Amino acid sequence: MSTSSNKPGATPRFHVSLPTRSVFAVPDGAGVGIECRSGSVWVTLDRDTRDIVLAPGERFESPEHRRVLVSALEPSCITVSDAQPAAIPLAKRTRARSPWRLLPHGLSPA
Repeated sequence: MSTSSNKPGATPRFHVSLPTRSVFAVPDGAGVGIECRSGSVWVTLDRDTRDIVLAPGERFESPEHRRVLVSALEPSCITVSDAQPAAIPLAKRTRARSPWRLLPHGLSPA
C-alpha cells in the first residue's frame, strides 16, 4: 500500500495493490471513492445485492454508511480516496485442513 502526498485542501487518498482473490475492506464506505487503476475488482456493500465490477479508469463511491469489500478478480491496483482511518487490507484467509477430516463436522483434534 502506498500513500500519495496530500496538499492542503486536497482529498486524502492512497493506492493499494491487490493480488488475485485478495480483499480490501473499508469499515464505513460513506463518501469513500474506489477507483480501479489496473486489473479488475468486484465491489460489494453489506446488505446490497448489486454486482459492481470496476475496470481500469472506472470509479465507485458509496453514499451510505456500509462496509465496503473490494475483491481483486486479477492482480489489480486501486486508489482509495477520502477513506476513514480504519480502512485496512484483510489478510488472506487460509483454511487449515484436519488430517482426520473433523473440521467439516465442527470438531478439531484435541
